[in-house]
Amino acid sequence: MKNFHKYLVILFLALFYKIDAQQVTKNDTISGTPLIISMDRNISESLEKLEENCALANVRAAERRNYDSAERNTNTETRRETKTVASRAMTTAEICRQNPRILGVKIQIAVVKSNEEANEVKSYFRRRFPSIKVETDASLRPNYKILAGSYFNKGTAAGDLARIRQYFKSAIPVQYRVFCAESK
Repeated sequence: MKNFHKYLVILFLALFYKIDAQQVTKNDTISGTPLIISMDRNISESLEKLEENCALANVRAAERRNYDSAERNTNTETRRETKTVASRAMTTAEICRQNPRILGVKIQIAVVKSNEEANEVKSYFRRRFPSIKVETDASLRPNYKILAGSYFNKGTAAGDLARIRQYFKSAIPVQYRVFCAESK
């Protein structure tokens, strides 16, 4: 009899728990897929109120920003005149001002195993080509890449590459970040 009362109480609790809970269908904010959640009706209503308050606060903030910017534009003392620029191709100097480092090309002369070897190759290269800048890239440690020049593309590197290949047969052009102002 005691067990019967326990089972009956548990059965009633389970029934009342299921009566208060309901299935709520919400749409996912990212992908828009329907999401089914079991929750209390009061919690669902509270969440909807919170979402509405957040949306209302965002709208008010946007209106406030628009009002502030409109007020600044109407003030004659702080009004700035805008210059219109004709749409044309940008010059190299304008591109370099906006992006000091761009994805360009360098000539990879050699890959060596030690810093001493890298310094020897660099000094040999400088004797042969004093007008071309040479540098060491240690990102492949324990190996070192010796890179020369700075070029906008492979076409502009082709002339120097042909001259360099007379002394360094394994020289190849590689994509690399270059300083725009130094590039040819």
